[in-house]
Amino acid sequence: MADYEVQTAFLGEWGRFQQQVFFLLCVTVIPNGFTILAIVFLADTPYRLKDEGCLDGWEYDQSVYISTITSEWDLVCDDRWKNPLTSSVFFSGVLTGSFISGQLADRYGRKVMMFVTITVQTVFTLIQAFSPSWTVFCAMFFVVGYGKISNYISAFVLGTEILGPRVRTIFSTAGMNLFFALGYMLLPILAFFIRDWRMLLLGLALPGFLYLPLWWYIPESPRWLLSQGRVQEAEAIVRYAAKRNKIEPPPVIFSFSQVRSYAMPFTVKCNKYLSHLCIHNDYPHRNTVTISYFALSLNTANLHGNVHFNTLLSALIEIPAYILSWVLFRWCPRRLSLFLTLFMGGSFLLLIQCIPANMIYIAITLEMTGKFAVTTSFAVIYAYTAELYPTVLRNTALGTCSMAARIGSIIAPYFIYLRSYSISLPYILMGSLTALVGLLSLLLPESYGMPLPDTITHMQHFPGRAPE
Repeated sequence: MADYEVQTAFLGEWGRFQQQVFFLLCVTVIPNGFTILAIVFLADTPYRLKDEGCLDGWEYDQSVYISTITSEWDLVCDDRWKNPLTSSVFFSGVLTGSFISGQLADRYGRKVMMFVTITVQTVFTLIQAFSPSWTVFCAMFFVVGYGKISNYISAFVLGTEILGPRVRTIFSTAGMNLFFALGYMLLPILAFFIRDWRMLLLGLALPGFLYLPLWWYIPESPRWLLSQGRVQEAEAIVRYAAKRNKIEPPPVIFSFSQVRSYAMPFTVKCNKYLSHLCIHNDYPHRNTVTISYFALSLNTANLHGNVHFNTLLSALIEIPAYILSWVLFRWCPRRLSLFLTLFMGGSFLLLIQCIPANMIYIAITLEMTGKFAVTTSFAVIYAYTAELYPTVLRNTALGTCSMAARIGSIIAPYFIYLRSYSISLPYILMGSLTALVGLLSLLLPESYGMPLPDTITHMQHFPGRAPE
Protein backbone atom coordinates (compact mmCIF):
# COMPACT_ATOMS: atom_id res chain seq x y z
CA MET A 1 0.00 0.00 0.00
CA ALA A 2 1.52 3.26 -1.15
CA ASP A 3 -0.15 5.72 1.20
CA TYR A 4 -2.32 4.46 4.04
CA GLU A 5 -2.79 7.93 5.52
CA VAL A 6 -4.14 9.37 2.25
CA GLN A 7 -6.62 6.51 1.88
CA THR A 8 -7.95 6.97 5.43
CA ALA A 9 -7.80 10.78 5.48
CA PHE A 10 -11.61 10.93 5.12
CA LEU A 11 -11.88 9.78 8.77
CA GLY A 12 -10.44 13.04 10.07
CA GLU A 13 -7.96 13.13 12.95
CA TRP A 14 -9.98 13.64 16.12
CA GLY A 15 -13.38 11.97 15.83
CA ARG A 16 -15.06 9.78 18.44
CA PHE A 17 -13.18 6.72 17.17
CA GLN A 18 -9.75 8.34 17.56
CA GLN A 19 -10.70 9.74 20.96
CA GLN A 20 -11.74 6.26 22.12
CA VAL A 21 -8.51 4.65 20.92
CA PHE A 22 -6.36 7.46 22.32
CA PHE A 23 -7.74 7.44 25.86
CA LEU A 24 -8.24 3.69 26.25
CA LEU A 25 -4.69 2.90 25.14
CA CYS A 26 -3.31 5.59 27.46
CA VAL A 27 -5.30 4.18 30.39
CA THR A 28 -3.74 0.72 29.88
CA VAL A 29 -0.27 2.00 30.85
CA ILE A 30 -1.23 3.38 34.27
CA PRO A 31 -0.23 0.07 35.98
CA ASN A 32 3.18 0.35 34.30
CA GLY A 33 3.82 3.45 36.41
CA PHE A 34 2.94 1.40 39.50
CA THR A 35 5.10 -1.57 38.65
CA ILE A 36 8.32 -0.22 37.27
CA LEU A 37 9.28 1.84 40.33
CA ALA A 38 7.43 0.00 43.10
CA ILE A 39 10.76 -1.45 44.20
CA VAL A 40 11.55 1.95 45.81
CA PHE A 41 9.05 1.00 48.55
CA LEU A 42 9.14 -2.79 48.31
CA ALA A 43 12.89 -3.01 48.95
CA ASP A 44 13.71 0.08 51.00
CA THR A 45 16.14 -0.52 53.90
CA PRO A 46 14.59 0.66 57.20
CA TYR A 47 17.36 -0.31 59.61
CA ARG A 48 20.24 0.92 61.68
CA LEU A 49 23.34 -0.91 62.85
CA LYS A 50 23.89 -1.55 66.55
CA ASP A 51 27.60 -0.83 66.11
CA GLU A 52 29.96 0.54 63.48
CA GLY A 53 29.87 -2.74 61.56
CA CYS A 54 27.43 -5.61 61.11
CA LEU A 55 29.03 -7.92 63.68
CA ASP A 56 26.77 -6.80 66.52
CA GLY A 57 23.65 -7.17 64.39
CA TRP A 58 21.01 -4.67 63.33
CA GLU A 59 17.46 -3.65 64.09
CA TYR A 60 14.70 -2.45 61.81
CA ASP A 61 12.99 0.90 62.11
CA GLN A 62 9.21 0.46 61.73
CA SER A 63 8.34 4.15 61.81
CA VAL A 64 8.09 4.27 58.00
CA TYR A 65 7.38 0.65 56.98
CA ILE A 66 5.72 -2.29 58.67
CA SER A 67 7.65 -4.61 56.39
CA THR A 68 9.75 -4.56 53.20
CA ILE A 69 11.47 -7.43 51.42
CA THR A 70 14.72 -6.11 52.93
CA SER A 71 13.45 -6.44 56.50
CA GLU A 72 11.62 -9.74 55.87
CA TRP A 73 14.57 -11.54 54.28
CA ASP A 74 17.42 -9.56 55.89
CA LEU A 75 18.89 -8.13 52.71
CA VAL A 76 21.47 -6.12 54.65
CA CYS A 77 25.17 -6.31 55.54
CA ASP A 78 26.62 -9.42 53.85
CA ASP A 79 23.43 -9.85 51.81
CA ARG A 80 23.01 -6.21 50.80
CA TRP A 81 24.11 -7.09 47.24
CA LYS A 82 20.72 -8.75 46.78
CA ASN A 83 18.94 -5.40 46.97
CA PRO A 84 20.19 -3.87 43.68
CA LEU A 85 20.12 -7.34 42.10
CA THR A 86 16.37 -7.47 42.73
CA SER A 87 15.84 -4.47 40.44
CA SER A 88 18.27 -5.88 37.89
CA VAL A 89 16.29 -9.13 37.72
CA PHE A 90 13.14 -7.12 36.98
CA PHE A 91 14.89 -5.23 34.20
CA SER A 92 16.27 -8.51 32.84
CA GLY A 93 12.62 -9.51 32.41
CA VAL A 94 12.06 -6.21 30.63
CA LEU A 95 14.99 -7.02 28.32
CA THR A 96 13.53 -10.44 27.54
CA GLY A 97 10.10 -8.95 26.87
CA SER A 98 11.63 -6.33 24.59
CA PHE A 99 13.23 -9.06 22.49
CA ILE A 100 10.35 -11.55 22.32
CA SER A 101 7.18 -9.46 22.40
CA GLY A 102 8.05 -7.24 19.45
CA GLN A 103 8.43 -10.20 17.11
CA LEU A 104 5.29 -11.87 18.48
CA ALA A 105 3.28 -8.66 18.04
CA ASP A 106 4.51 -8.29 14.44
CA ARG A 107 3.42 -11.87 13.83
CA TYR A 108 0.19 -12.25 15.83
CA GLY A 109 -0.96 -8.64 16.17
CA ARG A 110 -0.55 -5.66 18.47
CA LYS A 111 -3.90 -6.06 20.22
CA VAL A 112 -3.45 -9.75 21.04
CA MET A 113 0.02 -9.20 22.46
CA MET A 114 -1.09 -6.19 24.49
CA PHE A 115 -3.91 -7.99 26.29
CA VAL A 116 -1.95 -11.21 26.82
CA THR A 117 0.85 -9.28 28.50
CA ILE A 118 -1.55 -7.13 30.58
CA THR A 119 -2.86 -10.43 31.95
CA VAL A 120 0.66 -11.76 32.55
CA GLN A 121 1.71 -8.59 34.39
CA THR A 122 -1.40 -8.61 36.58
CA VAL A 123 -1.43 -12.31 37.46
CA PHE A 124 2.26 -12.56 38.29
CA THR A 125 2.21 -9.40 40.41
CA LEU A 126 -0.59 -11.05 42.37
CA ILE A 127 1.45 -14.27 42.77
CA GLN A 128 4.50 -12.22 43.74
CA ALA A 129 2.65 -10.89 46.80
CA PHE A 130 2.66 -14.42 48.25
CA SER A 131 6.36 -15.13 47.61
CA PRO A 132 7.80 -17.39 50.36
CA SER A 133 11.41 -16.37 49.66
CA TRP A 134 13.58 -13.75 47.97
CA THR A 135 14.37 -16.21 45.14
CA VAL A 136 10.69 -16.76 44.33
CA PHE A 137 10.06 -13.01 44.58
CA CYS A 138 12.78 -12.36 41.99
CA ALA A 139 11.49 -15.10 39.67
CA MET A 140 8.02 -13.54 39.71
CA PHE A 141 9.52 -10.06 39.31
CA PHE A 142 11.29 -11.23 36.15
CA VAL A 143 7.97 -12.27 34.58
CA VAL A 144 6.30 -9.02 35.70
CA GLY A 145 9.08 -7.10 33.93
CA TYR A 146 8.46 -9.14 30.78
CA GLY A 147 4.75 -8.27 30.86
CA LYS A 148 5.33 -4.60 31.65
CA ILE A 149 7.45 -3.72 28.63
CA SER A 150 5.48 -5.96 26.26
CA ASN A 151 2.21 -4.28 27.20
CA TYR A 152 3.69 -0.79 26.85
CA ILE A 153 5.35 -1.33 23.47
CA SER A 154 2.28 -3.01 21.96
CA ALA A 155 -0.04 -0.21 23.15
CA PHE A 156 2.42 2.41 21.93
CA VAL A 157 2.71 0.92 18.45
CA LEU A 158 -1.04 0.28 18.21
CA GLY A 159 -1.82 3.94 18.87
CA THR A 160 0.98 5.14 16.60
CA GLU A 161 -0.41 3.13 13.68
CA ILE A 162 -4.11 3.91 14.17
CA LEU A 163 -3.98 7.64 14.91
CA GLY A 164 -3.35 10.40 12.36
CA PRO A 165 -0.10 12.41 12.18
CA ARG A 166 -0.95 15.29 14.53
CA VAL A 167 -2.78 13.19 17.14
CA ARG A 168 -0.04 10.57 16.87
CA THR A 169 2.50 13.18 17.96
CA ILE A 170 0.49 13.99 21.10
CA PHE A 171 -0.16 10.31 21.81
CA SER A 172 3.44 9.15 21.44
CA THR A 173 4.93 11.95 23.55
CA ALA A 174 2.57 13.50 26.09
CA GLY A 175 -0.38 11.07 25.94
CA MET A 176 1.07 7.69 26.91
CA ASN A 177 3.70 9.20 29.15
CA LEU A 178 1.32 11.40 31.14
CA PHE A 179 -0.79 8.38 32.01
CA PHE A 180 2.38 6.48 32.93
CA ALA A 181 3.30 9.41 35.18
CA LEU A 182 -0.19 9.26 36.72
CA GLY A 183 0.49 5.67 37.75
CA TYR A 184 3.88 6.74 39.08
CA MET A 185 2.23 9.53 41.10
CA LEU A 186 -0.35 7.15 42.57
CA LEU A 187 2.43 4.78 43.74
CA PRO A 188 3.77 6.90 46.66
CA ILE A 189 0.21 7.83 47.66
CA LEU A 190 -0.79 4.16 47.86
CA ALA A 191 2.50 3.26 49.57
CA PHE A 192 1.89 6.00 52.15
CA PHE A 193 -1.31 4.28 53.27
CA ILE A 194 -0.13 0.67 52.80
CA ARG A 195 3.16 0.15 54.67
CA ASP A 196 3.42 -3.65 54.26
CA TRP A 197 5.05 -4.83 51.02
CA ARG A 198 2.72 -7.80 50.47
CA MET A 199 -0.44 -5.73 50.85
CA LEU A 200 1.09 -3.03 48.64
CA LEU A 201 1.65 -5.55 45.85
CA LEU A 202 -1.95 -6.73 46.14
CA GLY A 203 -3.11 -3.13 45.87
CA LEU A 204 -0.99 -2.68 42.74
CA ALA A 205 -2.09 -5.95 41.10
CA LEU A 206 -5.87 -5.96 41.46
CA PRO A 207 -6.64 -2.90 39.25
CA GLY A 208 -5.08 -4.79 36.32
CA PHE A 209 -8.16 -7.01 36.01
CA LEU A 210 -10.27 -3.94 35.19
CA TYR A 211 -8.50 -3.61 31.83
CA LEU A 212 -9.51 -6.97 30.37
CA PRO A 213 -13.01 -5.81 29.22
CA LEU A 214 -11.29 -3.18 27.05
CA TRP A 215 -10.65 -5.99 24.54
CA TRP A 216 -14.07 -5.22 23.04
CA TYR A 217 -13.35 -1.49 22.70
CA ILE A 218 -9.77 -1.35 21.34
CA PRO A 219 -9.36 -2.42 17.68
CA GLU A 220 -6.45 -4.11 15.97
CA SER A 221 -4.14 -1.97 13.86
CA PRO A 222 -5.48 -1.71 10.28
CA ARG A 223 -1.91 -1.03 9.12
CA TRP A 224 -0.78 -4.34 10.63
CA LEU A 225 -3.74 -6.21 9.15
CA LEU A 226 -2.87 -4.84 5.72
CA SER A 227 0.76 -5.87 6.18
CA GLN A 228 -0.56 -9.40 6.67
CA GLY A 229 -2.80 -9.20 3.60
CA ARG A 230 -5.98 -9.21 5.71
CA VAL A 231 -7.70 -6.50 3.69
CA GLN A 232 -11.30 -7.22 4.64
CA GLU A 233 -10.57 -7.05 8.38
CA ALA A 234 -8.67 -3.78 7.97
CA GLU A 235 -11.45 -2.29 5.91
CA ALA A 236 -14.06 -3.39 8.47
CA ILE A 237 -12.21 -1.49 11.21
CA VAL A 238 -11.90 1.65 9.07
CA ARG A 239 -15.62 1.47 8.22
CA TYR A 240 -16.44 1.09 11.91
CA ALA A 241 -14.28 4.17 12.57
CA ALA A 242 -16.20 6.08 9.90
CA LYS A 243 -19.48 5.04 11.51
CA ARG A 244 -18.27 6.21 14.93
CA ASN A 245 -17.18 9.52 13.42
CA LYS A 246 -20.50 9.82 11.50
CA ILE A 247 -18.70 9.95 8.15
CA GLU A 248 -19.72 8.20 4.93
CA PRO A 249 -16.77 6.04 3.72
CA PRO A 250 -15.94 5.56 0.03
CA PRO A 251 -17.20 2.34 -1.65
CA VAL A 252 -13.67 0.91 -1.82
CA ILE A 253 -11.03 1.89 0.74
CA PHE A 254 -8.27 -0.67 0.10
CA SER A 255 -7.66 -3.11 -2.73
CA PHE A 256 -5.55 -6.24 -2.85
CA SER A 257 -3.30 -4.79 -5.55
CA GLN A 258 -2.48 -1.80 -3.33
CA VAL A 259 -1.67 -4.02 -0.40
CA ARG A 260 0.61 -6.41 -2.24
CA SER A 261 3.75 -4.28 -1.97
CA TYR A 262 2.93 -3.36 1.61
CA ALA A 263 2.54 -6.91 2.90
CA MET A 264 6.17 -7.89 2.46
CA PRO A 265 7.39 -11.03 4.27
CA PHE A 266 9.23 -10.82 7.54
CA THR A 267 12.66 -12.21 6.71
CA VAL A 268 15.74 -13.09 8.68
CA LYS A 269 17.64 -10.54 6.59
CA CYS A 270 15.28 -7.79 7.76
CA ASN A 271 15.78 -8.86 11.34
CA LYS A 272 19.55 -8.73 11.03
CA TYR A 273 19.42 -5.32 9.38
CA LEU A 274 17.07 -4.05 12.06
CA SER A 275 19.30 -5.29 14.89
CA HIS A 276 22.30 -3.75 13.11
CA LEU A 277 20.61 -0.33 12.99
CA CYS A 278 19.39 -0.42 16.58
CA ILE A 279 22.70 -1.47 18.06
CA HIS A 280 24.90 0.91 16.06
CA ASN A 281 22.67 3.99 15.96
CA ASP A 282 20.00 3.88 18.67
CA TYR A 283 21.69 1.83 21.40
CA PRO A 284 24.12 4.45 22.84
CA HIS A 285 21.36 7.06 23.19
CA ARG A 286 18.61 4.85 24.62
CA ASN A 287 21.05 3.03 26.90
CA THR A 288 22.40 6.23 28.46
CA VAL A 289 18.95 7.81 28.81
CA THR A 290 17.70 4.62 30.45
CA ILE A 291 20.58 4.56 32.95
CA SER A 292 20.01 8.18 33.95
CA TYR A 293 16.21 7.96 34.13
CA PHE A 294 16.01 4.82 36.24
CA ALA A 295 19.01 5.61 38.43
CA LEU A 296 17.53 9.01 39.30
CA SER A 297 14.09 7.50 39.89
CA LEU A 298 15.41 4.70 42.10
CA ASN A 299 17.56 7.17 44.02
CA THR A 300 14.53 8.91 45.59
CA ALA A 301 14.78 6.61 48.62
CA ASN A 302 18.28 8.01 49.31
CA LEU A 303 17.38 11.70 49.11
CA HIS A 304 17.09 13.85 52.22
CA GLY A 305 13.55 13.95 53.63
CA ASN A 306 10.45 11.76 53.38
CA VAL A 307 10.66 8.96 50.78
CA HIS A 308 6.95 9.24 49.89
CA PHE A 309 7.19 12.98 49.25
CA ASN A 310 10.44 12.63 47.29
CA THR A 311 8.93 9.92 45.07
CA LEU A 312 5.82 12.01 44.49
CA LEU A 313 8.03 14.98 43.58
CA SER A 314 10.01 12.76 41.19
CA ALA A 315 6.72 11.72 39.55
CA LEU A 316 5.32 15.25 39.42
CA ILE A 317 8.42 16.56 37.64
CA GLU A 318 7.60 14.20 34.77
CA ILE A 319 4.31 15.97 33.98
CA PRO A 320 5.90 19.19 32.58
CA ALA A 321 8.65 17.05 31.02
CA TYR A 322 6.14 15.08 28.95
CA ILE A 323 4.29 18.24 27.98
CA LEU A 324 7.59 19.76 26.82
CA SER A 325 8.35 16.58 24.86
CA TRP A 326 5.10 17.08 22.93
CA VAL A 327 5.96 20.74 22.25
CA LEU A 328 9.41 19.76 20.99
CA PHE A 329 8.05 16.90 18.91
CA ARG A 330 5.34 19.06 17.41
CA TRP A 331 7.47 22.03 16.39
CA CYS A 332 11.18 21.14 16.60
CA PRO A 333 13.58 18.86 14.68
CA ARG A 334 14.20 15.54 16.42
CA ARG A 335 17.98 15.79 16.55
CA LEU A 336 17.89 19.28 18.05
CA SER A 337 15.32 18.17 20.65
CA LEU A 338 17.49 15.25 21.75
CA PHE A 339 20.66 17.32 21.80
CA LEU A 340 19.18 20.09 23.97
CA THR A 341 17.49 17.82 26.52
CA LEU A 342 20.35 15.34 26.87
CA PHE A 343 23.11 17.95 27.05
CA MET A 344 21.19 20.07 29.58
CA GLY A 345 20.32 17.01 31.68
CA GLY A 346 23.94 15.90 31.77
CA SER A 347 25.12 19.40 32.68
CA PHE A 348 22.73 19.66 35.65
CA LEU A 349 23.86 16.27 36.97
CA LEU A 350 27.51 17.26 36.70
CA LEU A 351 26.84 20.44 38.68
CA ILE A 352 25.60 18.46 41.71
CA GLN A 353 29.14 17.55 42.77
CA CYS A 354 29.95 21.28 43.04
CA ILE A 355 27.25 21.95 45.66
CA PRO A 356 28.47 22.06 49.31
CA ALA A 357 27.19 19.26 51.54
CA ASN A 358 25.14 21.62 53.70
CA MET A 359 23.14 22.93 50.71
CA ILE A 360 21.02 19.77 50.40
CA TYR A 361 17.95 21.34 48.84
CA ILE A 362 19.93 22.99 46.05
CA ALA A 363 21.45 19.60 45.22
CA ILE A 364 17.97 18.02 45.19
CA THR A 365 16.72 20.83 42.93
CA LEU A 366 19.56 20.21 40.47
CA GLU A 367 18.86 16.46 40.55
CA MET A 368 15.16 16.98 39.85
CA THR A 369 15.97 19.46 37.06
CA GLY A 370 18.35 16.91 35.57
CA LYS A 371 15.63 14.29 35.77
CA PHE A 372 13.21 16.71 34.09
CA ALA A 373 15.56 17.04 31.09
CA VAL A 374 16.33 13.29 30.96
CA THR A 375 12.62 12.42 31.15
CA THR A 376 11.89 14.79 28.27
CA SER A 377 14.56 13.11 26.13
CA PHE A 378 13.24 9.68 27.19
CA ALA A 379 9.80 10.53 25.75
CA VAL A 380 11.23 12.10 22.60
CA ILE A 381 13.50 9.19 21.74
CA TYR A 382 10.67 6.66 22.14
CA ALA A 383 8.41 8.53 19.71
CA TYR A 384 11.37 9.26 17.43
CA THR A 385 12.18 5.55 17.09
CA ALA A 386 8.57 4.80 16.07
CA GLU A 387 8.92 7.36 13.25
CA LEU A 388 12.13 5.87 11.88
CA TYR A 389 11.08 2.24 11.37
CA PRO A 390 8.43 0.86 8.94
CA THR A 391 5.05 -0.68 9.79
CA VAL A 392 6.11 -4.21 8.84
CA LEU A 393 8.85 -4.08 11.49
CA ARG A 394 7.77 -1.27 13.83
CA ASN A 395 6.82 -3.38 16.87
CA THR A 396 9.95 -5.50 16.44
CA ALA A 397 12.04 -2.34 15.98
CA LEU A 398 10.80 -0.76 19.19
CA GLY A 399 11.27 -4.07 20.97
CA THR A 400 14.78 -4.62 19.59
CA CYS A 401 15.93 -1.08 20.34
CA SER A 402 14.33 -1.26 23.78
CA MET A 403 16.08 -4.59 24.37
CA ALA A 404 19.44 -3.06 23.45
CA ALA A 405 18.79 -0.28 25.98
CA ARG A 406 17.78 -2.67 28.76
CA ILE A 407 21.44 -3.13 29.63
CA GLY A 408 21.18 0.42 30.97
CA SER A 409 18.21 -0.35 33.20
CA ILE A 410 19.85 -3.56 34.47
CA ILE A 411 22.98 -1.71 35.61
CA ALA A 412 21.13 1.44 36.78
CA PRO A 413 20.64 0.07 40.35
CA TYR A 414 24.40 -0.40 40.61
CA PHE A 415 24.99 3.25 39.70
CA ILE A 416 23.07 4.05 42.89
CA TYR A 417 25.06 1.38 44.73
CA LEU A 418 28.22 3.41 43.92
CA ARG A 419 27.01 5.94 46.53
CA SER A 420 28.53 3.67 49.18
CA TYR A 421 31.96 4.56 47.76
CA SER A 422 31.36 8.18 46.77
CA ILE A 423 28.12 10.16 46.80
CA SER A 424 29.28 12.21 43.78
CA LEU A 425 30.39 9.26 41.63
CA PRO A 426 26.93 8.30 40.23
CA TYR A 427 26.25 11.90 39.22
CA ILE A 428 29.65 12.30 37.54
CA LEU A 429 29.16 9.12 35.49
CA MET A 430 25.52 9.82 34.56
CA GLY A 431 26.20 13.46 33.75
CA SER A 432 29.21 12.75 31.55
CA LEU A 433 27.50 9.97 29.58
CA THR A 434 24.28 11.94 29.11
CA ALA A 435 26.04 15.08 27.86
CA LEU A 436 28.20 13.00 25.49
CA VAL A 437 25.28 11.20 23.82
CA GLY A 438 23.55 14.58 23.52
CA LEU A 439 26.37 15.58 21.18
CA LEU A 440 26.24 12.24 19.33
CA SER A 441 22.49 12.62 18.74
CA LEU A 442 23.27 15.28 16.13
CA LEU A 443 24.50 12.42 13.88
CA LEU A 444 21.10 10.66 13.76
CA PRO A 445 18.75 10.93 10.74
CA GLU A 446 16.03 13.61 10.84
CA SER A 447 12.36 12.49 10.66
CA TYR A 448 10.59 15.78 11.41
CA GLY A 449 7.83 16.42 8.85
CA MET A 450 8.37 13.07 7.13
CA PRO A 451 5.54 10.54 6.51
CA LEU A 452 5.44 7.38 8.63
CA PRO A 453 7.29 4.67 6.61
CA ASP A 454 5.34 1.53 5.70
CA THR A 455 8.10 -0.61 4.16
CA ILE A 456 11.87 -0.83 4.54
CA THR A 457 12.36 1.02 1.24
CA HIS A 458 10.56 4.02 2.80
CA MET A 459 13.03 4.20 5.71
CA GLN A 460 15.44 7.08 6.04
CA HIS A 461 19.14 6.46 5.60
CA PHE A 462 21.12 6.03 8.79
CA PRO A 463 24.54 7.71 8.63
CA GLY A 464 27.20 5.14 7.83
CA ARG A 465 24.67 2.31 7.52
CA ALA A 466 22.86 1.02 4.45
CA PRO A 467 20.74 -2.10 3.84
CA GLU A 468 22.59 -5.09 2.56
